[in-house]
Amino acid sequence: MNKPAARTVPALLAELAAGCGRHEALVDGARRWTWAMLAAEVETVACALAAAGIRAGDRVGILAGNRAEWLFTHFATMSLGAISVGLNTWATAHELAWQLAHAEVRLLVVEPRFRERDFLALVAQAGELEHGLGSGLPALGRCVVLAEEAPAEYRAWPDFLAAGAVLDASDVARASAAVGTDDVACLLYTSGSTALPKGVPLVHGKLIDNMWAIGERQHLAADDRLWLAVSLFWSLACVNALFALATHRGTIVLQHHFDAGEALALIEGERCSVLYATPNMVQALDEHPDRARRDLGSLRTGVTIGTPAQVARAARLGCAEICNVYGLTEAYGNSTVTDSSLPLAQRVETVGHALDGVEVAVLCPDTLVPRATGEAGEIVLRGNVMPGYWHDPVRSAEAFTADGWFRTGDLGLLDADGYLYYRGRLKEMVKTGGINVAPAEVEQVLATHPAVELAFVTGIPDARLDEALAAVVVLRGGAGADAGALAAHCRERLAAYKTPRHFRFVTATELPLTTTGKLKRNALAGLFT
Repeated sequence: MNKPAARTVPALLAELAAGCGRHEALVDGARRWTWAMLAAEVETVACALAAAGIRAGDRVGILAGNRAEWLFTHFATMSLGAISVGLNTWATAHELAWQLAHAEVRLLVVEPRFRERDFLALVAQAGELEHGLGSGLPALGRCVVLAEEAPAEYRAWPDFLAAGAVLDASDVARASAAVGTDDVACLLYTSGSTALPKGVPLVHGKLIDNMWAIGERQHLAADDRLWLAVSLFWSLACVNALFALATHRGTIVLQHHFDAGEALALIEGERCSVLYATPNMVQALDEHPDRARRDLGSLRTGVTIGTPAQVARAARLGCAEICNVYGLTEAYGNSTVTDSSLPLAQRVETVGHALDGVEVAVLCPDTLVPRATGEAGEIVLRGNVMPGYWHDPVRSAEAFTADGWFRTGDLGLLDADGYLYYRGRLKEMVKTGGINVAPAEVEQVLATHPAVELAFVTGIPDARLDEALAAVVVLRGGAGADAGALAAHCRERLAAYKTPRHFRFVTATELPLTTTGKLKRNALAGLFT
């Protein structure tokens, strides 16, 4: 299969519609679209966005589960030269307010309810909060609700589309033609080593280039069918999986949210061949009571992360050609991928070698001098990497070396053949259930509880999540609080996966300190043994 000639998302859609228009592109329950039908849906939504005043460079937010309208809006926004902003469906009002304000989202497409959460109430609450960038979300001009009817202050999806029907589609075509390879396509938010999430802008050309390369390592073809239950607001889904399949003319099969039993039935019924899943998702599929009676023989390849045992488990599930990967949102999902044709014994150990368009090196974290072959150091990347954090010159400057290497904060080594081996994190990030969480963000919330004097968060081993969040807490003198109270305090202000599962109450003198009085973060986990 030849690489698409397109260098922008709208050009890619046009190329797919023209070259494989009758091939099935998207499945959402009983609803199905070919690539030609998908391109037509995207044009309809793009007309509606343009009629609502969205222009090149504007930000359009999407707050919904994995449904077709998410993808229509995503593609349509990028087709106008505007910027798609995927919003966390687990976010609290505080987190949502920050992202909407920081991105200056002009129009929000929102599902009214998702997994028992009232998103309309959440958006209203977010608009009332002080979030450090002004109050009331002044940039947000309109909310479109993915429903037949909507409250008076919002616009229902059918009415939104009808308003765009009067627009000449040639206006959208001109906007699409003006989109450049280096224009920002989407803006995604990722946790970092500080309390506030960072906005990561990704550009059209590198998005297509990197996902093509990822698909090549999986040996994807037009007859491949992707089971996609990873939340679309994550780069693993809306960048990596989506465009790896699109650049190879494959089919995307959506699951609105992950449920292991439903997923097994969907993979079997739709004969999915590609699996994108975190280790805890693979474990849930493998351990589900229905696993034995479901035929997963269609599975072939896909992407996962984790320990050798976890990668091997995905292979045993049916993905014999599963790919082990290394990457970050800042680097377009993955920077190294194992080729699916490598022996499994090699794929479970290495995260692969650099993709085309990517340079990988290992440096001494302190001196930035290159490490010798086989010697561990900080993994740095160059090539298919974001241009810098959104509206954050300070953290952007910190993230890059003077000669343009992106500092990942991760530990790894390269062998003589250029294969990368991941060895953990230099940063304090905790990866729980495949999701990155910044300890500083959780610590900041715990510190707002009146009973808390000090709080430090770390990760401890967990059979299901790999790492579980654990908080070491020093209470104020005379104050009382238990684990339940602090967990409830976090749940009110943070997404559920950011709430610590374990608490250890200590005195200040019991904190592990260096000889100079600094906290030994790498010793915190030992307090839970």
